[in-house]
Amino acid sequence: MRGYPSNPFVSHAFLQALEASQSVGARAGWLPQHLVLEGSDGRILGAAPCYLKSHSQGEYVFDHAWADAYERAGGDYYPKLQVSVPFTPAAGPRLLVGPDADAQAVRSWLAGGLIALCEQREASGVHATFLQPADWEALAERGFLQRTDQQFHWENPGYSSFEDFLAALSSRKRKFIRRERREALASGVTIDWLTGSDLTEAVWDVFFAFYMDTGSRKWGRPYLTRAFFSLVGESMRDRILLVMAKREGRYVAGAINFIGADTLYGRHWGALEHHPFLHFELCYYQAMDYAIAHKLPRVEAGAQGEHKLARGYAPATTYSAHYIANPGLRRAIADYLTRERAHVDAVGQELAAYTPFRKTQIDED
Repeated sequence: MRGYPSNPFVSHAFLQALEASQSVGARAGWLPQHLVLEGSDGRILGAAPCYLKSHSQGEYVFDHAWADAYERAGGDYYPKLQVSVPFTPAAGPRLLVGPDADAQAVRSWLAGGLIALCEQREASGVHATFLQPADWEALAERGFLQRTDQQFHWENPGYSSFEDFLAALSSRKRKFIRRERREALASGVTIDWLTGSDLTEAVWDVFFAFYMDTGSRKWGRPYLTRAFFSLVGESMRDRILLVMAKREGRYVAGAINFIGADTLYGRHWGALEHHPFLHFELCYYQAMDYAIAHKLPRVEAGAQGEHKLARGYAPATTYSAHYIANPGLRRAIADYLTRERAHVDAVGQELAAYTPFRKTQIDED
């Protein structure tokens, strides 16, 4: 599908690993309902990763208030359809277009197909999240409501080293970042980058312990099973980077990243020992180091987190689209989203004006 080379999450290998590992499925409340558009000759023209859901967890675009309001009014918000990559707040193609197909027509057909599937499954709506702008607009043309939010990404204009990046900062900001990096490693911590054949089952055992510790504290029950990491470690080993922290001969923390053609996508992290600033080192600074070394233009370090601003990341708009079957609920949500988009835009402009990584005369004075 068009767009696949730049985004690992819509690859067959990633989506299949989620299903084969039972990280998604009927018991998890993510029942696959993938939509496929075929031509008269049987050739696949397009597809959309889609799931029938019985809850609103693992999505990172929150609709809990919508569900509560609709069910208080006597409606059934679940099941709903979710067009997304489960547990993955990273933008990418959702209306996938096959080679040499008419992109505009395929997106329109897929959007119509999602509405038909919603009616067939008697779902309350269709929610397409972390969209690329072309998909966002195509869905809006078929009556989906538009929603925006903010993440924080790091842009690499072509730095030759991390020091090159630091040179673009004010003296005060350079000292701030250098101090964090120095203190993160102050207890004898060293860093390993693991990818390809480095990703052994023993390494996955260790990383899964980190993931379980963080996931249990954040979500109560972590989403991904141990089998998932083995499966992606086998099928996507060259598109995975583990950044692992070692102390006294054993790994004590780690972060997993997926490697795209132009972006390093930071996902999960965990630690069995606490060290000041180690989270920032593994998830942000090491990701920047890797992107610079491999000439990747961008690092996306996951959802939310205004604290990333002080570490060189900048605000970026994310997009979602929502088809609501019930006319009354649709009107209420449409009104809410009009106000929310204005708020997100205003906050984005305010954050963009605050550039903690740009030199100013005040900083230098």
